Amino acid sequence: AGPGSYTVGTMSERFDCHYCRDPLQGKKYVQKEGRHCCVKCFEKFCANTCIECKKPIGADSKELHFKNRYWHDNCFRCVKCYTSLVNEPFMLRENNKVWCSNCTATEDAPRCKGCFKPIIAGDQNVEYKKMVWHKDCFTCSQCKQVIGSGSFFPKGDDFYCVSCHEHKFAKTCAKCKNPITSGGLTYQEQPWHSECFICSHCKKQLGGKRFTAVEDQFYCVDCYKECVAKKCAGCKNPITAGFGRGTSVVNYEDESWHDYCFKCTKCARGLANKRFVCHNGKIYCADCPKRL
Repeated sequence: AGPGSYTVGTMSERFDCHYCRDPLQGKKYVQKEGRHCCVKCFEKFCANTCIECKKPIGADSKELHFKNRYWHDNCFRCVKCYTSLVNEPFMLRENNKVWCSNCTATEDAPRCKGCFKPIIAGDQNVEYKKMVWHKDCFTCSQCKQVIGSGSFFPKGDDFYCVSCHEHKFAKTCAKCKNPITSGGLTYQEQPWHSECFICSHCKKQLGGKRFTAVEDQFYCVDCYKECVAKKCAGCKNPITAGFGRGTSVVNYEDESWHDYCFKCTKCARGLANKRFVCHNGKIYCADCPKRL
């Protein structure tokens, strides 16, 4: 901003005011665009109007101008903090208001979604999906503790710290009853931690592997064969129902057989689902005892 283009002085020669024709000799006058006029007529006909206070800028006032806009020097102040901007950096914004550089930076700064105050250069902040918070304003919707730059879970317009999210939304393991925060598996519509769904004997994880359940206990194939499965009275190997061959079992007097092992001791005829005779602890078809 600079001064206006006119001069003020005291007339020593004989001149009359261009407007009111009063003599100016010995009086204060204003010369503008080659015309001489008294101070009163200058303010009435020639003076610029201050864009801030809307009053004429008289000959005795200091005038500043910028882009065809005029101010009294006392009116050229920041609209926010009222600091004088004479010889200071400024910005002309909407409604012809002038702003100092500090207030301009603050006004243009993004607003914190928590406290709605500006986030200025140097402030620690958190950004998420075009929203921004001061670091200390980014808090858990449940416990109200500061999340800051820590891990969080968004739920609609709310944000939760890891602990609150676990207790409020995470599934609970059927075995340990603690929240399942990641991974896990489902068995019979119940959620499990992978590390909780294990063989009851060898403790190896069963996720993605073949297993069998016995009275709420889970066993891998090897442990079921070794520790749980009944031994066939015929071949003496485990009867592993559900693991391939041998899904049918024959039970008789506290002993069990694979269906293909339940056969006549003499003629080896298969007796599953057929009549048989037990003689001296051995199994025979209906015909062979007659030949003994």
